[in-house]
Amino acid sequence: MADPKQLEYLQDTAEDWNLYRREHAIMHPDLSGADLSADELPGADLSGADLTRADLRAIDLTGSNIANADLTEANLSGAFLLNVVLTGANLTGADLTGANLTEVNATNANLTNATLTGAILSGGNLANADLTNAILHQADLSGANLTNATLLQADLTEANLADADLSKADLTGVVGLTLNGT
Repeated sequence: MADPKQLEYLQDTAEDWNLYRREHAIMHPDLSGADLSADELPGADLSGADLTRADLRAIDLTGSNIANADLTEANLSGAFLLNVVLTGANLTGADLTGANLTEVNATNANLTNATLTGAILSGGNLANADLTNAILHQADLSGANLTNATLLQADLTEANLADADLSKADLTGVVGLTLNGT
């Protein structure tokens, strides 16, 4: 369960949280299972945080650093994650339905079994990301970098791949792949 003191500071403002985290040298915040739905925390430093099974529905984390965080089975449906750093983050089984991840940096992120139905990932960097069994039905991946990404058995039905870079991506068993951008 989430550390109550850490959760208290995080629920104030991103600035208060970032200051508290620096002053107390918190390397791996414990926010597991926290309910932060609809919170507005743009610019928050959540790098290395344990956010397993956290309720982050409709949260605004625009411009936040969530690198190397554990978001296993977190609910991020409808979240605003524009220009977020998710490098090396674990999003195994996470629900990102309808989330806005425009220009996200998710290099080396693990999105195995994640649900990204209707998510916006346009201009995102998903190089070397693992999207095995991910559901990307109607996702917008226009202009996304998927170089060396693993998309084993991912569902790309009706996904927008216009100008997406799939160089050296593993597309084995992908469902619904069309390479004409629609």
